Amino acid sequence: MTVDDAAAQSEAVVRRPGPWTHRDVSANGARFHVVEAGDGPLVVLLHGFPTFWWTWRHLLPVLADAGFRAVAIDLRGYGGSDHTPHGYDPFTLSADVAGVIGSLGQADAVVVGHGWGGLVAWSMAVLEPDVVRAIVPVAVPHPRRLRAAILRRPGQLRRSSYAVGLQWPFLPERSLARDDAARVEWLLRAWSGTPGWPDDETASTYRAAMLLGSTTHTSVEYHRWALRSVARPDGLRYARAMRTPVDVSVLHVHGGSDPTILAASMVGSQRWVAGSYRLEVLDGLGHFPHEEAPDRFAGTLLPWLETEDR
Repeated sequence: MTVDDAAAQSEAVVRRPGPWTHRDVSANGARFHVVEAGDGPLVVLLHGFPTFWWTWRHLLPVLADAGFRAVAIDLRGYGGSDHTPHGYDPFTLSADVAGVIGSLGQADAVVVGHGWGGLVAWSMAVLEPDVVRAIVPVAVPHPRRLRAAILRRPGQLRRSSYAVGLQWPFLPERSLARDDAARVEWLLRAWSGTPGWPDDETASTYRAAMLLGSTTHTSVEYHRWALRSVARPDGLRYARAMRTPVDVSVLHVHGGSDPTILAASMVGSQRWVAGSYRLEVLDGLGHFPHEEAPDRFAGTLLPWLETEDR
């Protein structure tokens, strides 16, 4: 594939048209691709693995119509954002999003995050508290609760074991890229709780996005940091920092049939929340509730936002 072909493919996958606008902003020493719709209080949307900003395509216009400025970000190493050699730890990722909020001309935002994006939301509430009005972690417990669940619940350890397989050098990248990123589609279907999701268009879009640039490598680096840092100074510093209570409102959303995170592993996250806390378990949905049932997800989020963010 030529450089021009690669650029055209990136444009087609990452900058898909819709009721939103695309732009690039600079923050924390990197360039980030963001997609925005609407005007009003800022709501930042963070994706997880193995997706990119497009995971919020259903929610962007809904938030805009409800009077919010909705901005979906490609996290570092994904989509149209810079794929840097380093920076896949919660300290850097939190500073990335805080910097994007400032680059958008805003003082703060509600941060909605799915999966790894949810871990960034939890982290920002402690590491970058001045720019966070409230958080909505989706499909992920508080980091300290997740750590405890993996250590103490064999069932959760089994469900999280896929991350162990991502620690090998080179092999995970090759596995993700093989057969036009067929493994991405397999993960989406395996982690879904909804028959028929993802449809062919959704699966092919995420497969194509995984093949952009070095995404097969940079997306895995998140998981490598999470395990390899456990006994390192940076990991211990993060674990200590996350003892600080989250001092903003939290709407915690979970798919009741999520194959990767036990519902019981979510319970207890409120121990590290000093602000108001509400857990919403959406029965019958898997790891991607905002995509599997977007209307149901929006019906949970919007009334809470109206109450908390007006």
